[in-house]
Formats: sequence, C-alpha cells, structure tokens
Amino acid sequence: MTLRRALHAAGLRYRVEWPVIPGLRRRADVVFGPAKVAVFVDGCFWHLCPQHATSPKANADWWRQKLERNRERDRDTDRLLLDQGWLPVRVWEHEDMAEAALRVADLVRPRRASSQRRGRAP
Repeated sequence: MTLRRALHAAGLRYRVEWPVIPGLRRRADVVFGPAKVAVFVDGCFWHLCPQHATSPKANADWWRQKLERNRERDRDTDRLLLDQGWLPVRVWEHEDMAEAALRVADLVRPRRASSQRRGRAP
C-alpha cells in the first residue's frame, strides 16, 4: 500500500493485482498498461531476499525447494514479460517505498510517453 500511495501521489495511475501474462496465474502488484511496466513487491522470506532470507528449521528440505521454486517462477515471469515487450520491476518489501516509487516513476514516464507517441496518427 505504501508504494501504491507514493505512486499515486506522483501522479501515476495504475492497475492493481493485474494478470499480465495470459493463461498463467501470475499477477503483478502494480501494472502500468500503456507503458507496459509490471511491478512486483517481493517479500523477503517468500522470494529469498539476499539480505533478509531465512531458512526454516522444521521441514527444511521442503521449504528450501518451495522457496527456490518461487525464485525460479519469478525469473520465468520476468523472462516471459520481457519477451512480450514488458518491463518487469522487482521491489523488495524492505526497500524504502518512497525511493522505490521514484525509481518506478523514472521507468514508467518515458515508456508512457513513447507509447503515446506511437499511438498518434502521423
């Protein structure tokens, strides 16, 4: 929510929890459709943050495999989006959301302007 509030305050409008890859149950947290930017806010535990990831002691092998599959799915999602002309953006939950919003805005604005130019009649 903090990221979304900061993006909205920056004047950006977006869709929330939007399925960006047809046929797959994968949703981006914040989507800028015309700019083709998909933002994912990744939890440190679930997506194996290099700074904050922890390994559960109970059922350790199952958790290690589960979390590694999450990471592989993230990479696959990014690859599929890139192949379709989208820009996937990953934000860690521990990041400063105001700074993350600025980073996202800096990526969205030029792509939005470019998509508007392409959409104009000659």
